[in-house]
Amino acid sequence: MTDTATGTNATSDRYVRYEVGAGFATLTLDSPHNRNAISGRLVSELHEGLRTAAADPDVRAVVLTHTGGTFCAGADLSETKGDVGTRTREMADLLRAIVELPKPVIGKIDGHVRAGGMGLVGACDLAIAGPRSTFALTEVRLGLAASIISLTVLPRIDSRAASRYFLTGEKFGADQAEAIGLITAFAQDPDGAVEELLDQFRQASPQGLAESKTLTTRAVLADFDQYTDALTAQSARLFESEESREGMTAFLQKRPPRWAVGAGRD
Repeated sequence: MTDTATGTNATSDRYVRYEVGAGFATLTLDSPHNRNAISGRLVSELHEGLRTAAADPDVRAVVLTHTGGTFCAGADLSETKGDVGTRTREMADLLRAIVELPKPVIGKIDGHVRAGGMGLVGACDLAIAGPRSTFALTEVRLGLAASIISLTVLPRIDSRAASRYFLTGEKFGADQAEAIGLITAFAQDPDGAVEELLDQFRQASPQGLAESKTLTTRAVLADFDQYTDALTAQSARLFESEESREGMTAFLQKRPPRWAVGAGRD
């Protein structure tokens, strides 16, 4: 299949593959060396794919999916040096681009989702997860908080679930993700479940889809307007703290951080 965004073969070394078929665009996270972590390159290529899909009148909706056993492992910790505020702002811009896209975005997940990957799931209009999926907001275990991604995750889940998973960092499965509202549905066959949704979109007009999406995303975008600056500042402050340096170092060294009591790393 051809990568229509670049004109190159879809098996190239791109971190995000863009393919079109049957009126729908598929954006596939494909950087297995870092478990599809959110790197500067992956963010840039996702933006490119979203712009291409938005400009193509033949694309009715977008499917965001992945290769391998991990949908997205969160931030690429190898890129923690430099301007943290700029990287955080880039993540906020990416999440907003998904929410603002005038076409529905369906997340198709059958693998692990951690930290920033949770923000991508929350930004999707619909999300289907298969039996291999697990989820966790692991920031709290690194001396961080789910700052920017709270803009897309908190509107999806109920308040008790938010308190539990934001504060514990524990992992949970697709059935629980459906129960708390993070995903639309848990499916044994996520490919088939997504295809059923695409069949529904084939009956809807492009204008109807775009205008209906504005109704469902209005409150989320208002929160972006109101809170992005403060959350960016919080994220930068935490990333530059001594605790987060210890947390990220411990993670990379595959050891418990200094503050962990009687527990190993998940």
